[in-house]
Amino acid sequence: MPLPPDLLAAYTKALYVVFGAPDLVIRIGEPNEVLDAVMDEEGADTAAFLTAANPGGALQDKRANDLSAAALHQALADAGYSCFVGEGRDPEGDWPPEPSVLAVGISRQEAAVIGRSYEQNAIVFIELGKAPELVIL
Repeated sequence: MPLPPDLLAAYTKALYVVFGAPDLVIRIGEPNEVLDAVMDEEGADTAAFLTAANPGGALQDKRANDLSAAALHQALADAGYSCFVGEGRDPEGDWPPEPSVLAVGISRQEAAVIGRSYEQNAIVFIELGKAPELVIL
């Protein structure tokens, strides 16, 4: 079932933030040299920005989202990916930030499997030197 246009627009305009000093902000369709440098430093040519928050786009309470995020982060780390903590943000502030993880070195297929396993509508997939892409699941 296709995503409603308003939800697709929200995912496309969201800010995908990786915490650091300073924070790294990933935007769909906009190449990012800082992100490329992080991937290059990790020896990877792919990455994905993933969340376990709000399955199916249905708002959950903060505690449930935090528990899901911790499980996602642990699963990615256990699988051997370099993980960086962050959050997905609504630039308008109408939707609460979603705890998220940037997994460096993950394939598109594996990222999609993980996204589906947490009942997500979409993931952000990145290839070195290319613009981040919204992948609808």
